[in-house]
Amino acid sequence: MNLEYLWGGFSVALTLQNLTIGFIGCFIGTMVGALPAIGPINGIALLLPIAYTMGLPPESTMILLASIYCGAEYGGRISSILLNVPGDAGAVMSAIDGYPLARQGRAGEALMLSGLASFVGGMIGATGLALFAPLLAGLATGFGPAEYFVLMVFAFATLGSMVGSQPVKTLIGCTLGLMLATVGLDATSGAYRFTFNEPELGDGIEFVVLVIGLFSISEALIILENQASGFTVIRQLGRMIARADDIRKSVGTALRSAVMGFVVGVLPGAGASVSSAIAYTTAKRLSDTEGTFGKGDVRGLAAPEAANNATACGAFVPMLTLGVPGSGTTAVMLGALMLYNIQPGPMLLTERPEIVGGLVASLFIGNILLLILNLPLVNLFARVLTVPNWLLVPGILVLSIVGVYSTHASSFSVLLMLGIGMVGWLLRKLGFDMAPIILGFVLGHVMEINLRNALAISGGDISILFQSKISLVLWVLAAAMAALPVFLSRRAKKRLKATAPA
Repeated sequence: MNLEYLWGGFSVALTLQNLTIGFIGCFIGTMVGALPAIGPINGIALLLPIAYTMGLPPESTMILLASIYCGAEYGGRISSILLNVPGDAGAVMSAIDGYPLARQGRAGEALMLSGLASFVGGMIGATGLALFAPLLAGLATGFGPAEYFVLMVFAFATLGSMVGSQPVKTLIGCTLGLMLATVGLDATSGAYRFTFNEPELGDGIEFVVLVIGLFSISEALIILENQASGFTVIRQLGRMIARADDIRKSVGTALRSAVMGFVVGVLPGAGASVSSAIAYTTAKRLSDTEGTFGKGDVRGLAAPEAANNATACGAFVPMLTLGVPGSGTTAVMLGALMLYNIQPGPMLLTERPEIVGGLVASLFIGNILLLILNLPLVNLFARVLTVPNWLLVPGILVLSIVGVYSTHASSFSVLLMLGIGMVGWLLRKLGFDMAPIILGFVLGHVMEINLRNALAISGGDISILFQSKISLVLWVLAAAMAALPVFLSRRAKKRLKATAPA
């Protein structure tokens, strides 16, 4: 296996500039993750335009965004343990045993143990990424425009069956994203599509405008709406050294959960919420012989923490090697690469090894930095939970407006961002997830270009989409994933009917 790209990546990641960028990203990511419901997507959305306008090279930008992503996965545990309020969806399971530990006066031990489990998960995930990226990149020679188009279809089918409990809303979100991707000048015919005679829309909806509007602005509105609900922060952290017996009990659980988390992360659309739930339920089934899970069992805390950090690394595998985001956060990062006119996919490792290698190397370095940061500075990060909404919301709005205006120097872009934020807020009120919309928008451009190129090669014959073995396999997988929700729903109904009293 050729790992030369990784050694070259360390030479990129270990430069003074990129080490500094990685440290800043880890610090900001941990603080963003600690704030309830903010999550990594909002942190990345806010800092992406700043990084882009600063003129950072693409590998430095990706290191920054990856550091924020991993830092947020670490930080999400802080509010789960101290508030019983998850920092993001991936930290939901951490609150089940983390908060009871804090109520028992063991908050400091829980925070340290979760930090160690996160480190284990992050390092195993980064190792898996380093090993699997070259293997999947070896498929490059078999992918043409037709195969890429079918791959996008498979990605959407996978999302519909794996994201959340409402696959129909997920697919509607993807469709909405595809529709937004068609706004602007058609490069083939020269026709303006869905611009409503607005010249500013001639180049389409800018990625930064859409991301900040859907995530940051809508999140600020959600925070304002829920500001009346107060939280009780557990301030007495107690001893900050985990017990040796607790570490010994958690090692096997953390290792097993990290491997499961990485595998789930590789699947497009699964995400940390799925992997942490699988890891927790598996640990409970295998280890909960005394009925202590849910009452403050350290294994119940280690399992989801190791899993969600491994998932964050695993999500980079399909993004870097196939151009298919493994999560909503990596969908935003995929769009960040496109801002630099870089197309992720099987050829990325060959054409731009410094980007792939630098990002993978930064994950190893970042996990070490995060462990160093999170153990002694956990008191500082815990204080982030006391930031009042009257300060947090204006801060988000100011960063959003400055970020968009500094990128596009257009007041129309700012107004469009605010309008998209209002629509995003309404969609979230209706139970829609924003990540599928971003995925549909990002992949929509790639999907359309490859479909047109495939049809141009075949002279308009649509059968080209079914000719290669890779295309046929992807079509079969897409059909299977699309049918999976129906199958699971019917099986659940049968079980419910079987267990119902006569």
